[in-house]
Formats: sequence, C-alpha cells, structure tokens
Amino acid sequence: MLLHLIPEQTNIKFLSKSRFFIGASALLILASIALFAIEGLNLGIDFKGGITLEVGMEDKPVPLADVREALGGLGLGDVSVKRFGSDREVLIRIERQQGDDAAQSDVMTHVRAELIKAIPDLHFRQSNIIGPVVSEELARDGTIAVSVAVFMVLIYIWLRFEWQFGVGAVIALVHDVLLTVGFFSITRLEFNLTIIAALLTIVGYSLNDTVVVYDRIRENIRKFRKKDMADIIDMSLNQTLNRTIMTSFTTLIALLALFFLGGEVIRGFTAAMIWGVVVGTYSSIFIASPLLTTFNMRAETLLREDDKDDPTVDKSRPTPFDQM
Repeated sequence: MLLHLIPEQTNIKFLSKSRFFIGASALLILASIALFAIEGLNLGIDFKGGITLEVGMEDKPVPLADVREALGGLGLGDVSVKRFGSDREVLIRIERQQGDDAAQSDVMTHVRAELIKAIPDLHFRQSNIIGPVVSEELARDGTIAVSVAVFMVLIYIWLRFEWQFGVGAVIALVHDVLLTVGFFSITRLEFNLTIIAALLTIVGYSLNDTVVVYDRIRENIRKFRKKDMADIIDMSLNQTLNRTIMTSFTTLIALLALFFLGGEVIRGFTAAMIWGVVVGTYSSIFIASPLLTTFNMRAETLLREDDKDDPTVDKSRPTPFDQM
C-alpha cells in the first residue's frame, strides 16, 4: 500500500483503555435507548402511511416554488417536495389524511387537479396510497430483516471461529445499530425504508471490519503461542489498523460526495451510512476485539493438532493435545 494515513508500524496499547471505551459505549447506548423511548423517531410516510406522487416535465426543470405554492394552501399537513433523478423529476410526499382509502383517493385527485391548474405542462409518472396496514407490515418486516441479519452473523462467526468471537461481533453490531437509531432520534432526520437498507449495509460493513481483525487474531494466536491474549489482540489491531483507517477514509470520501451532491432523496441514507462507517470502525477496534478478553478467550481453544505441519507456527508452546 503506497498511501498511508498513519505510520505503517504502530504499537498502540488499545486494550489498556478498553474499560474506558466500553464504558463510554454503554453510556451512549443507554442514551440512545432513552432518546428513542422519549422522543421516538421522525417516521416517514413509509411507516406512517400517506400519499406519494412522482411528477415531471419533458424538457425543463420542475418549478419547485410553484409546486409548493400550489400545495401550501390545501391544508394537507406534512408535505415534502424533493427532486430526484434529475431536476425534471420531483417526488411529493403527503402525510396520511383523515378517513379511509376513499378519502385518500379524493385528496389525491384534488392535489392532481391543483397541480395541473398551477403547472399545465406537469406530467404524473406514478401515484401511490400507503395505508396503515402496509406501514405496519413494512415496520415489522424491517425489524425482522435487521434482527435476522444480526442473528445469522452470530451463527456465521460462531461456526467460523469460536463462540467468544460470535458474541463479540454481535455485541459490536447491536452497538452500531442502536447508536444509529439514537443518531436519527436526536437529529430528527426522517426514518424511512431507505434507512432500514442503510442499517443492513452498516451491519455488513462493520462485520467485514470485525472479521478482518478476528482473522488476524486467529493467525497470530497460532504463530505466537507464548504471547498473552491481550498482547496478541493489540498486535493484531496494530497490524490491521492502516487497512481499517484507509478503507473507512476512502468510503467516507464517496459518502460525503453523495451527501452533498446526491440530492435530498438519498440524503438520509448517506447520513446514516456516514455515521455507520464511523461507529462501525470504532466498534471493530475498541469494542469487538477487547471483548474477547472479557469473555476469557484462551489461545489454546484455537490451536489445532495439524499446526505441527505448519512452518509458520511457533511450536514452543504446548498445544491442548500435548497436555492430554
């Protein structure tokens, strides 16, 4: 690797500060849960129900000011007007109105008539009414999707490594998800289906970072049997630190470009991803790996009998098979 954001060889004692970082994370998680319980989330139409309309114009930008003026006097409550794709396409979201689906259809017809009156060249691309039942199903399915993803991660890590690795990885992932929920609760950014997609992406990103570090820990356990577990974890974190920082830095560059230049439609998604990359990187270094010592992870549990044929393995330390 030619570019280094930090020195190639570092010797940082990560585990010496592990109690501080684990304690700080515990406080942040409790604060996130308290914020969620007190303030809740600024749920979007996907979860509350409402009306969406996609409108556009053939050869010129949609005048947002005229759209907002046409809708402003209708007394529809929370109305969102955002560009998406190009400046000739606009997405309109209207909160669910009082009444049944027939009442929602009447409101949609009224809105279309007012928009055509204000902007005769406007074309309607798509219109949808999202009912409360659909919203509840989306909320339930989103929760199930995140829960299943985290549970499958536990099974995968458990089978590939040891149970301590699996539990450590899952705690780090739950840490990332809860802090992201707290982030949306305090910022009041709209929480919609794209944020569920962002949460699943954050789970995958954080897991990748954690598995890279865990793989190096497992390799070092086999190579350096005389070292203490804490020293092996510190050494592994230092060896992978440059890769971790470089991956997060380049990912953040792309996400920041999308956040500032990608438009309003994906701003919530990119905000969640930026936050997720930061907390995912933090948790893989300061939470997932130090927890191995908390769970009394021992090197002997990962040593195998066939290591005797591996020339890279330090054989001066007795294996569990030697002790039998």
